[in-house]
Amino acid sequence: MIGQIIFIIILAAAVYLFSKNAGKIRRNILLGRDTNRSDHRAERWKIMAKVALGQSKMVKRPFAAVMHFFIYVGFVIINVEVLEIMIDGIFGSHRVFSKPLGSLYGLLIGGFEVLAVMVLIACVTFLARRNIVHLKRFTGVEMTSWPKSDANYILIIEILLMTAFLTMNAADHKLQLLNFGHYIKAGDFPVSAFIGPLLPDNTAALEIIERTCWWFHIIGILAFLNYLPYSKHFHILLAFPNTWYSNLNPKGEFTNMDSVTNEVKAMLDPSFVPETTAEPARFGVKDVTDLTWKNLMEAYTCTECGRCTSVCPANQTGKLLSPRKIMMDTRDRVTEMGNNLDKHGKEYKDDKSLLDNYITREELWACTTCNACVDACPVNINPLEIITGMRRYIVMEESQAPASLNNMFGNVENNGAPWKYSQADRLNWKENS
Repeated sequence: MIGQIIFIIILAAAVYLFSKNAGKIRRNILLGRDTNRSDHRAERWKIMAKVALGQSKMVKRPFAAVMHFFIYVGFVIINVEVLEIMIDGIFGSHRVFSKPLGSLYGLLIGGFEVLAVMVLIACVTFLARRNIVHLKRFTGVEMTSWPKSDANYILIIEILLMTAFLTMNAADHKLQLLNFGHYIKAGDFPVSAFIGPLLPDNTAALEIIERTCWWFHIIGILAFLNYLPYSKHFHILLAFPNTWYSNLNPKGEFTNMDSVTNEVKAMLDPSFVPETTAEPARFGVKDVTDLTWKNLMEAYTCTECGRCTSVCPANQTGKLLSPRKIMMDTRDRVTEMGNNLDKHGKEYKDDKSLLDNYITREELWACTTCNACVDACPVNINPLEIITGMRRYIVMEESQAPASLNNMFGNVENNGAPWKYSQADRLNWKENS
């Protein structure tokens, strides 16, 4: 009973802390403006099934896709084993699913062990790619010590959890063979059976090893759960809603601002009466509260994989722009605002903004709006919406567009085209050809 009580207390504390921290992230996301992403539900379910569940955009890099698939499938399926551990911990049972599932239980345990090995191989491979091979897309000014450490921590944690799982099974299997206590014959152990000979034959020592690994495995999973809200690996949970709420409009299509549209319509038709007279708080985006909640959800969903930055033509030519940095800066800023709310209340102003304090204007104007980053993202994140929104603020609120753009704007206003030639002279080239 003491063990059960301790387990229930740890489980309750872990669930409470996770709910509290996840609630803060939800609060932070809802700091953004409202936007409707609930239309075309059938299409949205299809996109989520294809992109989030089916990992369809990962295959552009086949090797990484296979390794990630091992971890992804292992994470999803091995959670069935975690459910059994939860029940055993609460009710004091041992391998509670073994009797009702019968021979199927052996197949499941065997499958879990094979998946655990696959996860181990994938994690070791990813560690080597980051720390030995030093792939270029895992570097950049935004990849400071914390993002690099974060990725390594998760991989090391998964290696430790899978090792504990296999060692636990090995000790359990050996105790079953020795007919010790409640360790009845349950399951097949195709991998951990090879670990068994490395363990002692003493039943007391084996039981200590099995129980230690059992507690380490479940507490490690609960600790991992509470680490997620502080990590880029929160995408494990947010990838599904993020892809469901994907932008279904053509890539790069600009959204019109109602207030500006109403002004234009009123100029063309004096009898026009707008549906709403509410004025926008701001044209474009200066801070994260000017973004939509979907933009902020994307910031928390970013996996920091660097695929967007690796295909960005501006970044490839040495310019400061990194789409990954745009998303990481957005997440850092909205997290900062959330922390300010917790510490100082709603009325507190820190005199900082996403523009200038986090993202420079040089980065924004380096973007070619080619949508390469949008197309490359494995979870349908759209950095371009943030970039164009901030550009819109610079142009419409500050009138500080680069000289080349101001020239174009003047030509459009005066000549009806981006070029400096008047409308009457446009066809002069025909006379000289």
